[in-house]
Amino acid sequence: MTFKAHWENVYSTQVPEEVGWYAPHLRTSLALINGTGVSKEARIIDVGGGASTLVDDLLDAGFAHLTILDLAKVALPQVRSRLAERAAKVQWIEGDITNIDLPPGYYDVWHDRAVFHFLIEGESRKRYVNQMRRALKGRGHIIIATFAPEAPPKCSGLDVMRYSLEQLHKELGKDFILHEHKKELHVTPGGVKQMYLYCRFQKPA
Repeated sequence: MTFKAHWENVYSTQVPEEVGWYAPHLRTSLALINGTGVSKEARIIDVGGGASTLVDDLLDAGFAHLTILDLAKVALPQVRSRLAERAAKVQWIEGDITNIDLPPGYYDVWHDRAVFHFLIEGESRKRYVNQMRRALKGRGHIIIATFAPEAPPKCSGLDVMRYSLEQLHKELGKDFILHEHKKELHVTPGGVKQMYLYCRFQKPA
């Protein structure tokens, strides 16, 4: 089964509230986005947004330029249906973040909760980082959450990479400026405990 087929199957056989990374509100992500100090006109991309509730809360907060990208085609209509008429305010992209064509120097904030840690091949991680560097504006912000070393070695039936702060900083690039980081214990709808590492970095000017 391909990576894309795996995620299509996940979203086809589970409702959003059942997937392992589901949370009613991504409060830590919201706090880190607010911590950037960007305006409500900032361009924010949620990589692997899938059926996440982050877009709901960002719209509620008044952010006007949101992009949701996900590999699984079936995931995006689920969110659009939930948002109803507000879905028209969001740009929706189906694609693989490691090879999709994103506009250069476009985004103020790059958000990723639980995508990067699924990239277990070094070449995939390299392509991801190159995409991020290219798509972010100078002094743009990266908010990323991955499994911490204490987390399980698998998620949703797939192997994952687990990162310490130092390892994640090295993967993204030491020239990125680290502003804040924290760990947060997430308990899946099925009761599995997963320790996440959240970081907020900033691209150099």
